[in-house]
Amino acid sequence: MTKKARLIYNPVSGHEQMPKNVADILDVLEQDGYEASAFRTTPQKQSAQKEATRAANEGFDLIVAAGGDGTINEVVNGIAFLEKRPQMAIIPAGTTNDYARALHISRNNVGDAIKVILKHKTREMDIGQATFAGQTQYFVNIAACGSLTELTYGVPSEVKSALGYTAYLIKGAEMLPHLTENELRLTYDDGVYEGKLSMLLLGMTNSIGGFEQIMPDAKLSDGLFQLIIVKPADPVKLLRLMALAMNGKHVDDPDIIYTKTRSLKIELIGKSVGEKLPVNLDGEISDYCPVTFKNLQQRIEFFVGE
Repeated sequence: MTKKARLIYNPVSGHEQMPKNVADILDVLEQDGYEASAFRTTPQKQSAQKEATRAANEGFDLIVAAGGDGTINEVVNGIAFLEKRPQMAIIPAGTTNDYARALHISRNNVGDAIKVILKHKTREMDIGQATFAGQTQYFVNIAACGSLTELTYGVPSEVKSALGYTAYLIKGAEMLPHLTENELRLTYDDGVYEGKLSMLLLGMTNSIGGFEQIMPDAKLSDGLFQLIIVKPADPVKLLRLMALAMNGKHVDDPDIIYTKTRSLKIELIGKSVGEKLPVNLDGEISDYCPVTFKNLQQRIEFFVGE
């Protein structure tokens, strides 16, 4: 039987470059023996997610997600919960493209990104599952919460592109006067942390916000999250920690807990009970604590670069 591939692309990602590349992408897929078709996402909520579910249920063998990290996250959410899941490939067209960086996919050339499929190299990747009150969501790269979390999504794309690391320091300095400390209970494989924190990061790759040293020991398919807990610290210390994190030198700092875990439960305690503490998944605010995380080991098979 002929294999079927569905391209799901965001027409506004990457300065609206994707529409002019659709024909070339489909041509490469057909070279590799696929019966290929395309779906252009719409402004409707969960457009890519719903199409991914539909394509998977109709027996497509491969879904190609073309767009930024948000598009990739939506497609993953469309298939991660299914028993039979198609393979995935990604064509990065966003600003940060953290997941493409982790999979060694070209972030600058659409043609090179799609030709990864022709090399037939795949890897079964871990997927994060986040369960809130009454709903479950999935993520591929990073979950975060705490008042410093805005650093993972609050820096404008154009500023990030122009200033890189400096943009985060500027944003961090801007945020310091307004920081709050949430009181939480964190239950993970190796223990329980109870107390205040400035930020929590739960990651599966080593690339966060375009930086590759924040979680230096990340493995892509080991079934383990990398957990970073940033304890309360004065503003000067926090700026110092931010600088250290960009070079991977933060993990031994006494104000940091850095460990690996298969699961994590976050609960508000003390004076924080009743507060609305948002949780960020793959760069977007998703829902609010409490939340339970589980690593779904080797859940989706992705095409990867060399």
